[in-house]
Amino acid sequence: MNAPPRFCLDNPYTLQQELDLPLLSPDGIGPVLTSAERSATDLGAMSVEERSALCARAVEVMVGDAERIALDITRTMGKPLSQARGEVNGMARRASHMIEIAAACLADTPLAPKSGYERRIERAPLGVVFNMPAWNYPLLTAVNIVIPAILAGNAVVLKHSSRSALCGEHFAEAFRGAGAPVGTCQAIQCSHAIAAQIAADNRVGFVGFTGSVPGGRAVYRAVGRESFSDVGLELGGNDPAYVAADADIARAASSLVDGACYNAGQSCCGVERVYVHESVHDALIEACLAEMKQLTLGNPMTAVGMGPMAQPSAPGFLTEHVDDATSRGARVLHGGRATTVGGQGRFFEPTLLSDVDHQMRMMREESFGPLLPVMRVSSDEEALALMNDSDLGLTSSIWTGDRDRAARLAKKLQTGTVFMNQCDVLDPALPWTGVKNSGKGSTLSALGFDHLTRPRSINFKLG
Repeated sequence: MNAPPRFCLDNPYTLQQELDLPLLSPDGIGPVLTSAERSATDLGAMSVEERSALCARAVEVMVGDAERIALDITRTMGKPLSQARGEVNGMARRASHMIEIAAACLADTPLAPKSGYERRIERAPLGVVFNMPAWNYPLLTAVNIVIPAILAGNAVVLKHSSRSALCGEHFAEAFRGAGAPVGTCQAIQCSHAIAAQIAADNRVGFVGFTGSVPGGRAVYRAVGRESFSDVGLELGGNDPAYVAADADIARAASSLVDGACYNAGQSCCGVERVYVHESVHDALIEACLAEMKQLTLGNPMTAVGMGPMAQPSAPGFLTEHVDDATSRGARVLHGGRATTVGGQGRFFEPTLLSDVDHQMRMMREESFGPLLPVMRVSSDEEALALMNDSDLGLTSSIWTGDRDRAARLAKKLQTGTVFMNQCDVLDPALPWTGVKNSGKGSTLSALGFDHLTRPRSINFKLG
């Protein structure tokens, strides 16, 4: 009898093997989905208030185990421990908001009285939700679907990225500890082929995926081959910022450097390109340079500003982006190289570039690293055209003291979220959504329940 396949994972700082875990075999698909279906039946019979209490208990379990969860994140994907602890708290805040609004969002919609009839619209659960979160924010990209799905009466099969495999187990443990029906939240690890098979299974009512554009296309194709289930895709960004002539330069520089370099730049909503009005261009460059020089690289278990890059391919990919830009005339003002710290880890220096243009790959592709290219513009209109010149459209930010300017530009910006005087943040009361190749659908907010339920019409003729 053949042993089940396994996968190994390194620690991005020590570069030593950190995990060796089994992968789900094809024979394991049936039991997982059968257990999920049974649990979905039990969850669907509960009231929203009962499911809300269940989710609240699960979140409480995770918060109580915050240090172990944070350590697992840091040792498998390299995020500084302080940021990993912050992610546990951010997960709890998002979950708490969705729990708080669940009863109102999932309530029946009554219709105007009609003599002799009882009519209303109910929101019925889908049954089984298959969620594939990303490794860069392994708790946040998971909680966006896990908690709303269970609140709505669905069971969840959670296939985390191999780079953050342990986070799936933490969610599953939390729901077991909260006394959930068996199968409410199951964590699995599997190959892409097995994941595609689960996504296409007719027992799955919804598939959520956070990752790359090619990965999203593969998921969408897999589901469409065998199923009519809906798919939610969050596929990253090439997020632009515009610093207008009247912006607070110190505030903008501090936030933009943080937005580009937080989590080593491995953020779908991280700042990836900056357009700055020519009248304040030099001042912004000087301020960004000062901010970037303060960032420290090192062991993510200690107090450092940036940890290592999670994926082995990342330093080489970022080097390609920098080399392409410099070959076309860009200037590297700070950083620009793959490096180690004391001979350990796969790091990339926080990097500031000027004299960039849209012939360069980093201005058109998602770098997913600590690169901050800055381009001079002469007007709001020029900035707007360049900000929209991308196949991706997740977030954008406008830095100005003029609310009307921000509102005027926001109407024309082709992104799911438009920020003013902030970036790289998320409010769970607002939908998280993208346009163009940044994906389809939305999570969080009152709209985050829409794709996790189906309408059911109640039309009773009385008497």
